[in-house]
Amino acid sequence: MNESHLLSTPLVFHPIYSQLDLPFKHRFPIEKYQAIYDRLISLGVPKAQFHQPHALTPSQLKRVYSPDYVNGLTQGVLDPKAMRRIGFPWSEQLIQRSLTAVAGTVMTSNLALEHGKAVNLTGGYHHAFANFGAGFCLFNDLYLAALNMLQASAINKVLIFDCDVHQGDGTAKLASNNPKVFTVSLHGEKNFPHRKQVSDLDFPLAKGTTDDEYLTVVERALHQAFSTFKPDAVIYDAGVDIHINDDLGHLHISTPGVYARDCMVFETCNKQGVPVAAVIGGGYQRDISALVDVHLQLYRAAGVVA
Repeated sequence: MNESHLLSTPLVFHPIYSQLDLPFKHRFPIEKYQAIYDRLISLGVPKAQFHQPHALTPSQLKRVYSPDYVNGLTQGVLDPKAMRRIGFPWSEQLIQRSLTAVAGTVMTSNLALEHGKAVNLTGGYHHAFANFGAGFCLFNDLYLAALNMLQASAINKVLIFDCDVHQGDGTAKLASNNPKVFTVSLHGEKNFPHRKQVSDLDFPLAKGTTDDEYLTVVERALHQAFSTFKPDAVIYDAGVDIHINDDLGHLHISTPGVYARDCMVFETCNKQGVPVAAVIGGGYQRDISALVDVHLQLYRAAGVVA
Protein backbone atom coordinates (compact mmCIF):
# COMPACT_ATOMS: atom_id res chain seq x y z
CA MET A 1 0.00 0.00 0.00
CA ASN A 2 1.19 3.50 -0.84
CA GLU A 3 1.41 5.42 2.43
CA SER A 4 1.24 8.85 0.79
CA HIS A 5 -2.07 7.78 -0.76
CA LEU A 6 -3.36 6.58 2.60
CA LEU A 7 -2.57 9.88 4.28
CA SER A 8 -4.84 11.72 1.84
CA THR A 9 -7.99 10.80 3.82
CA PRO A 10 -7.89 11.95 7.46
CA LEU A 11 -9.62 9.75 10.02
CA VAL A 12 -10.96 10.83 13.41
CA PHE A 13 -10.96 8.54 16.45
CA HIS A 14 -10.75 8.59 20.23
CA PRO A 15 -10.63 5.45 22.42
CA ILE A 16 -13.46 6.92 24.51
CA TYR A 17 -15.82 6.17 21.58
CA SER A 18 -16.01 2.59 22.90
CA GLN A 19 -15.50 3.34 26.58
CA LEU A 20 -19.00 3.09 28.01
CA ASP A 21 -20.11 0.50 30.55
CA LEU A 22 -23.57 -0.70 29.54
CA PRO A 23 -25.94 -3.24 31.12
CA PHE A 24 -25.48 -6.87 30.07
CA LYS A 25 -26.96 -7.57 26.62
CA HIS A 26 -27.67 -3.87 26.00
CA ARG A 27 -28.70 -3.38 22.40
CA PHE A 28 -26.04 -0.78 21.50
CA PRO A 29 -22.80 -2.30 20.09
CA ILE A 30 -20.44 0.11 21.86
CA GLU A 31 -17.39 -2.07 21.10
CA LYS A 32 -17.58 -1.49 17.36
CA TYR A 33 -15.71 1.83 17.27
CA GLN A 34 -12.52 0.47 18.83
CA ALA A 35 -12.90 -2.66 16.69
CA ILE A 36 -13.02 -0.56 13.50
CA TYR A 37 -9.88 1.29 14.59
CA ASP A 38 -8.10 -1.98 15.38
CA ARG A 39 -9.09 -3.45 12.02
CA LEU A 40 -7.83 -0.40 10.12
CA ILE A 41 -4.52 -0.53 11.99
CA SER A 42 -4.21 -4.26 11.21
CA LEU A 43 -4.75 -3.47 7.53
CA GLY A 44 -1.79 -1.11 7.53
CA VAL A 45 -3.38 2.29 8.08
CA PRO A 46 -0.70 4.40 9.83
CA LYS A 47 -1.53 5.88 13.23
CA ALA A 48 -0.47 9.27 11.86
CA GLN A 49 -3.60 9.25 9.71
CA PHE A 50 -5.82 9.45 12.80
CA HIS A 51 -6.78 12.71 14.50
CA GLN A 52 -8.01 12.75 18.10
CA PRO A 53 -10.80 15.15 19.09
CA HIS A 54 -11.18 16.97 22.39
CA ALA A 55 -14.60 16.97 24.05
CA LEU A 56 -16.88 19.89 23.36
CA THR A 57 -18.01 21.92 26.36
CA PRO A 58 -21.66 22.20 27.41
CA SER A 59 -21.47 25.95 26.71
CA GLN A 60 -20.55 25.23 23.08
CA LEU A 61 -23.62 23.01 22.73
CA LYS A 62 -25.90 25.61 24.32
CA ARG A 63 -25.32 27.94 21.38
CA VAL A 64 -27.41 25.54 19.30
CA TYR A 65 -29.34 23.31 21.68
CA SER A 66 -31.67 24.01 24.60
CA PRO A 67 -29.64 25.17 27.63
CA ASP A 68 -32.10 23.44 29.97
CA TYR A 69 -31.67 20.15 28.10
CA VAL A 70 -27.87 20.44 27.92
CA ASN A 71 -27.68 21.31 31.65
CA GLY A 72 -30.08 18.57 32.68
CA LEU A 73 -28.25 15.93 30.69
CA THR A 74 -24.67 16.91 31.48
CA GLN A 75 -25.41 17.42 35.19
CA GLY A 76 -27.30 14.14 35.54
CA VAL A 77 -30.63 15.66 36.57
CA LEU A 78 -32.62 14.95 33.42
CA ASP A 79 -36.04 13.42 33.98
CA PRO A 80 -35.81 9.57 34.09
CA LYS A 81 -38.41 9.32 31.33
CA ALA A 82 -36.22 11.51 29.11
CA MET A 83 -33.24 9.25 29.82
CA ARG A 84 -35.29 6.17 28.91
CA ARG A 85 -36.10 7.82 25.59
CA ILE A 86 -32.38 8.17 24.95
CA GLY A 87 -31.85 4.52 25.81
CA PHE A 88 -28.71 4.73 27.95
CA PRO A 89 -28.35 4.81 31.72
CA TRP A 90 -26.85 8.13 32.83
CA SER A 91 -23.18 8.24 33.82
CA GLU A 92 -20.37 10.77 33.75
CA GLN A 93 -18.71 8.38 31.30
CA LEU A 94 -21.71 8.66 28.96
CA ILE A 95 -21.49 12.45 28.94
CA GLN A 96 -17.74 12.60 28.28
CA ARG A 97 -18.05 9.94 25.60
CA SER A 98 -20.89 11.83 23.88
CA LEU A 99 -19.19 15.23 24.06
CA THR A 100 -16.07 13.70 22.50
CA ALA A 101 -17.97 11.81 19.79
CA VAL A 102 -19.81 14.97 18.73
CA ALA A 103 -16.51 16.86 18.73
CA GLY A 104 -15.16 14.16 16.45
CA THR A 105 -17.77 14.89 13.79
CA VAL A 106 -17.08 18.62 14.01
CA MET A 107 -13.36 17.90 13.62
CA THR A 108 -14.17 15.64 10.66
CA SER A 109 -16.06 18.48 8.99
CA ASN A 110 -13.02 20.76 9.37
CA LEU A 111 -10.69 18.11 7.98
CA ALA A 112 -13.02 17.51 5.04
CA LEU A 113 -12.89 21.19 4.14
CA GLU A 114 -9.11 21.03 4.25
CA HIS A 115 -8.54 17.68 2.51
CA GLY A 116 -11.67 17.14 0.40
CA LYS A 117 -12.92 14.22 2.49
CA ALA A 118 -12.57 12.86 6.01
CA VAL A 119 -14.18 10.07 8.03
CA ASN A 120 -15.13 9.85 11.70
CA LEU A 121 -15.08 6.41 13.35
CA THR A 122 -18.36 7.23 15.09
CA GLY A 123 -21.14 9.78 14.52
CA GLY A 124 -24.60 9.99 13.07
CA TYR A 125 -26.57 10.92 16.19
CA HIS A 126 -29.52 12.03 14.12
CA HIS A 127 -32.37 11.29 16.56
CA ALA A 128 -31.31 14.09 18.91
CA PHE A 129 -33.46 17.23 18.77
CA ALA A 130 -32.78 20.70 20.19
CA ASN A 131 -34.39 19.90 23.52
CA PHE A 132 -34.38 16.11 23.90
CA GLY A 133 -32.49 13.00 22.89
CA ALA A 134 -33.77 9.67 21.58
CA GLY A 135 -32.65 6.41 20.04
CA PHE A 136 -29.12 6.33 21.55
CA CYS A 137 -28.53 9.94 20.46
CA LEU A 138 -27.80 12.68 23.02
CA PHE A 139 -26.61 15.57 20.85
CA ASN A 140 -27.05 15.93 17.10
CA ASP A 141 -23.54 15.96 15.67
CA LEU A 142 -24.66 16.17 12.04
CA TYR A 143 -26.42 19.50 12.40
CA LEU A 144 -23.64 20.87 14.58
CA ALA A 145 -21.06 19.91 11.94
CA ALA A 146 -23.17 21.52 9.21
CA LEU A 147 -23.26 24.80 11.14
CA ASN A 148 -19.52 24.50 11.64
CA MET A 149 -18.92 24.09 7.90
CA LEU A 150 -21.06 27.15 7.21
CA GLN A 151 -18.52 29.23 9.15
CA ALA A 152 -16.05 28.73 6.28
CA SER A 153 -16.08 31.59 3.79
CA ALA A 154 -16.50 29.33 0.75
CA ILE A 155 -19.40 27.34 2.21
CA ASN A 156 -22.90 28.77 1.89
CA LYS A 157 -24.95 25.56 1.69
CA VAL A 158 -24.46 22.15 3.33
CA LEU A 159 -26.20 18.91 2.38
CA ILE A 160 -26.76 16.28 5.07
CA PHE A 161 -27.16 13.01 3.17
CA ASP A 162 -28.44 10.40 5.62
CA CYS A 163 -28.47 6.75 4.58
CA ASP A 164 -28.99 5.24 8.04
CA VAL A 165 -31.98 2.86 7.99
CA HIS A 166 -33.73 5.03 10.58
CA GLN A 167 -35.01 8.44 9.50
CA GLY A 168 -32.89 11.39 10.56
CA ASP A 169 -35.83 12.95 12.37
CA GLY A 170 -33.88 15.17 14.75
CA THR A 171 -31.73 16.51 11.93
CA ALA A 172 -34.77 17.24 9.78
CA LYS A 173 -36.44 19.18 12.60
CA LEU A 174 -33.30 21.13 13.55
CA ALA A 175 -32.68 22.19 9.95
CA SER A 176 -36.33 22.83 9.07
CA ASN A 177 -35.98 26.61 9.33
CA ASN A 178 -32.41 26.86 8.05
CA PRO A 179 -32.31 27.35 4.27
CA LYS A 180 -28.55 26.80 4.27
CA VAL A 181 -28.85 23.18 5.44
CA PHE A 182 -30.55 20.67 3.14
CA THR A 183 -31.58 17.33 4.63
CA VAL A 184 -32.02 14.06 2.72
CA SER A 185 -33.03 10.81 4.39
CA LEU A 186 -33.21 7.33 2.86
CA HIS A 187 -34.76 5.08 5.48
CA GLY A 188 -36.98 2.12 6.25
CA GLU A 189 -40.60 3.20 5.96
CA LYS A 190 -41.82 0.89 8.74
CA ASN A 191 -39.01 1.43 11.21
CA PHE A 192 -38.01 3.68 14.10
CA PRO A 193 -38.86 6.51 14.57
CA HIS A 194 -42.54 5.75 14.22
CA ARG A 195 -43.37 9.45 14.00
CA LYS A 196 -41.33 10.77 11.09
CA GLN A 197 -40.30 14.40 10.58
CA VAL A 198 -40.19 16.09 7.17
CA SER A 199 -36.74 16.26 5.58
CA ASP A 200 -36.16 18.36 2.48
CA LEU A 201 -36.17 15.04 0.62
CA ASP A 202 -37.40 11.77 2.14
CA PHE A 203 -37.07 8.37 0.47
CA PRO A 204 -39.00 5.76 2.50
CA LEU A 205 -37.99 2.18 1.67
CA ALA A 206 -40.14 -0.95 1.97
CA LYS A 207 -39.11 -3.88 4.14
CA GLY A 208 -36.99 -6.35 2.17
CA THR A 209 -35.63 -3.77 -0.30
CA THR A 210 -32.69 -5.31 -2.20
CA ASP A 211 -29.50 -3.93 -3.76
CA ASP A 212 -30.67 -2.94 -7.23
CA GLU A 213 -33.75 -1.09 -6.04
CA TYR A 214 -31.84 0.56 -3.21
CA LEU A 215 -28.94 1.77 -5.33
CA THR A 216 -31.38 3.21 -7.86
CA VAL A 217 -32.94 5.26 -5.05
CA VAL A 218 -29.51 6.39 -3.80
CA GLU A 219 -28.58 7.55 -7.29
CA ARG A 220 -31.88 9.41 -7.66
CA ALA A 221 -31.56 11.01 -4.23
CA LEU A 222 -28.04 12.25 -4.95
CA HIS A 223 -29.10 13.64 -8.33
CA GLN A 224 -32.11 15.44 -6.87
CA ALA A 225 -30.15 16.83 -3.93
CA PHE A 226 -27.31 18.19 -6.03
CA SER A 227 -29.50 19.54 -8.82
CA THR A 228 -32.02 21.12 -6.43
CA PHE A 229 -29.77 22.46 -3.70
CA LYS A 230 -26.29 22.69 -5.28
CA PRO A 231 -24.43 22.21 -1.98
CA ASP A 232 -20.95 23.52 -1.27
CA ALA A 233 -20.24 20.68 1.19
CA VAL A 234 -21.74 17.34 2.23
CA ILE A 235 -22.10 15.48 5.52
CA TYR A 236 -22.70 11.80 4.84
CA ASP A 237 -24.25 9.41 7.38
CA ALA A 238 -23.18 5.98 6.10
CA GLY A 239 -25.31 3.82 8.40
CA VAL A 240 -24.95 0.09 7.73
CA ASP A 241 -28.14 -0.94 9.51
CA ILE A 242 -29.51 -1.34 5.97
CA HIS A 243 -27.55 -4.62 5.80
CA ILE A 244 -29.42 -7.88 5.35
CA ASN A 245 -27.92 -9.29 8.57
CA ASP A 246 -28.66 -6.25 10.72
CA ASP A 247 -30.89 -6.98 13.69
CA LEU A 248 -32.84 -3.72 13.46
CA GLY A 249 -32.85 -2.85 9.76
CA HIS A 250 -35.40 -5.02 7.87
CA LEU A 251 -33.76 -4.24 4.50
CA HIS A 252 -31.91 -6.80 2.39
CA ILE A 253 -28.80 -4.93 1.29
CA SER A 254 -25.64 -6.99 0.75
CA THR A 255 -22.11 -5.99 1.74
CA PRO A 256 -21.23 -5.24 -1.92
CA GLY A 257 -24.40 -3.13 -2.01
CA VAL A 258 -23.18 -1.08 0.96
CA TYR A 259 -19.82 -0.60 -0.78
CA ALA A 260 -21.51 0.47 -4.02
CA ARG A 261 -23.60 3.03 -2.13
CA ASP A 262 -20.59 4.50 -0.34
CA CYS A 263 -18.62 4.66 -3.60
CA MET A 264 -21.53 6.42 -5.29
CA VAL A 265 -21.62 9.12 -2.60
CA PHE A 266 -17.88 9.76 -2.64
CA GLU A 267 -17.71 9.71 -6.45
CA THR A 268 -20.62 12.14 -6.75
CA CYS A 269 -19.05 14.56 -4.28
CA ASN A 270 -15.71 14.29 -6.06
CA LYS A 271 -17.30 14.87 -9.45
CA GLN A 272 -19.14 17.92 -8.10
CA GLY A 273 -15.97 19.19 -6.46
CA VAL A 274 -17.48 19.42 -2.96
CA PRO A 275 -15.86 18.24 0.30
CA VAL A 276 -17.53 15.38 2.17
CA ALA A 277 -17.38 14.56 5.89
CA ALA A 278 -18.53 11.00 6.58
CA VAL A 279 -19.71 9.32 9.78
CA ILE A 280 -20.42 5.63 10.26
CA GLY A 281 -23.99 5.81 11.56
CA GLY A 282 -25.93 2.81 12.82
CA GLY A 283 -25.18 -0.88 12.61
CA TYR A 284 -26.58 -3.43 15.08
CA GLN A 285 -25.28 -6.91 14.39
CA ARG A 286 -24.29 -8.52 17.68
CA ASP A 287 -21.33 -10.20 15.95
CA ILE A 288 -18.89 -7.28 16.20
CA SER A 289 -16.39 -8.73 13.72
CA ALA A 290 -19.12 -9.20 11.11
CA LEU A 291 -20.41 -5.69 11.82
CA VAL A 292 -16.92 -4.23 11.35
CA ASP A 293 -16.73 -6.00 7.96
CA VAL A 294 -19.76 -4.03 6.81
CA HIS A 295 -18.64 -0.69 8.29
CA LEU A 296 -15.27 -1.20 6.60
CA GLN A 297 -16.90 -0.64 3.20
CA LEU A 298 -16.94 3.10 3.95
CA TYR A 299 -13.17 3.13 4.38
CA ARG A 300 -12.70 1.07 1.20
CA ALA A 301 -14.88 3.52 -0.72
CA ALA A 302 -12.92 6.45 0.75
CA GLY A 303 -9.66 4.92 -0.46
CA VAL A 304 -8.35 4.35 3.06
CA VAL A 305 -7.92 0.58 2.59
CA ALA A 306 -8.03 -1.69 -0.44
